[in-house]
Amino acid sequence: MARDGRAAGGGGGGGGRATRWPAALRALRHRNYRLFYAGQFVSLSGSWMQSVAQAWLVYRLTGSPVLLGTVNFAGQIPVFLLAPLGGAAADRYPRRRILLATQAASMLLALTLAGLALAGAVEVWHVFVMAAFLGVVNSFDIPARQSFVVDMVGKEDLINAIALNSSMFNGARIVGPAIAGVVVAAVGEGWCFFANGVSYVAVLASLLMMRVAHAERPRSGSAFERIREGFRFVARTGPVRALLLLLGLVSLTGMPYAVLMPIFADRILGGGAGGLGLLMGASGLGALTGALALAARKSLRGLGRWIALASASFGASIILFSLSRSFWLSAALLVPAGFSMMVQMASSNTLIQSMVPDELRGRVMAFYSMMFMGMAPVGALLAGALAGRLGAPLTVALGGGVCVAGAALFWTRIPLYRGEAQRLIIAQQATGGGPPEEVTGAPEAARVSG
Repeated sequence: MARDGRAAGGGGGGGGRATRWPAALRALRHRNYRLFYAGQFVSLSGSWMQSVAQAWLVYRLTGSPVLLGTVNFAGQIPVFLLAPLGGAAADRYPRRRILLATQAASMLLALTLAGLALAGAVEVWHVFVMAAFLGVVNSFDIPARQSFVVDMVGKEDLINAIALNSSMFNGARIVGPAIAGVVVAAVGEGWCFFANGVSYVAVLASLLMMRVAHAERPRSGSAFERIREGFRFVARTGPVRALLLLLGLVSLTGMPYAVLMPIFADRILGGGAGGLGLLMGASGLGALTGALALAARKSLRGLGRWIALASASFGASIILFSLSRSFWLSAALLVPAGFSMMVQMASSNTLIQSMVPDELRGRVMAFYSMMFMGMAPVGALLAGALAGRLGAPLTVALGGGVCVAGAALFWTRIPLYRGEAQRLIIAQQATGGGPPEEVTGAPEAARVSG
């Protein structure tokens, strides 16, 4: 793998050119990453449009909270089941080629759903099938995309690139739902699906324009043996294991609040489709703010505590949201919820990628995907079933309480894993992880809880 800014970034980094970019945007000095950032922003805006429109379509056709949870289960459970295969592929084959294939497949699925909706022929089972196929695609897309970041920027700008990825994701999360709420109310869900399909042109073009130096990766061993190697690393590495378990807990119990958002928007807060877009946009605004706060950070110091506090804050925010009956108060409460969720997710991603060896990056990020996205469908299914019996507000409040309890337990474990985390981070920096000044200052930079 290339170590300098020119090879990793296709001629976009290194030397005097780095001074053009503020510290919070330093990953953008790499040409490849600039292309990736722009293309992904357009594509993700379309994906968020489809997500809101799909939820509203299922709700309009059925009015069932159970089916809202079930369609999310169908769309995300493949990530939990198949992400290890995607991670093994990301560690064996060129990641850009994997992304070209997955993005093209995602475009085809979006346009197919658009055709059905615009023809007036769409039924709930169509949504389930398309969601399941997209989940299979994401099983390979997510590990490749997460581990591709280091191919674009090198390790020296990896932390900033992860934070900027999160800001891009959540900038799209503001734009996409806001547009979707207007479009769905005006002309229906089908045009949102069509816009998402067209948006993939941007990311495909950006990938084709990149110049990436492909690293030679080992090809020995079966896929099962390679997956088992990644699992052993996660199971034996205390800090990584703890981060993934907390992320999985929050995804299982807290994240399903978003699945029940159509019920809050319509039945509880009286906002309709437009209100749904505003609520999702408010959460996205908070998440964007959290991502920008992380982008401004220059070291890993204190990040473990940030994760614990963010998990507790997220749980408390959605508990308060579940109690609100005012639309604008509810929207305001979703801002800290989005902020906290993003700080936990992106900080966990940053710490894990800072500790994992390059040869295991794709497989470890597959386990990250399983915890972040793979546990969410199980939570969505449970939340849909509980909401049908207990109501959406109580279901969300219970999930928030579990998040707070998990954060408290994680806080007590931070001192136990501090030393091991520091050793892992220093080891990765010493293998080409950053400029000399970062390596020599590694003990300070590697303090994850102090």
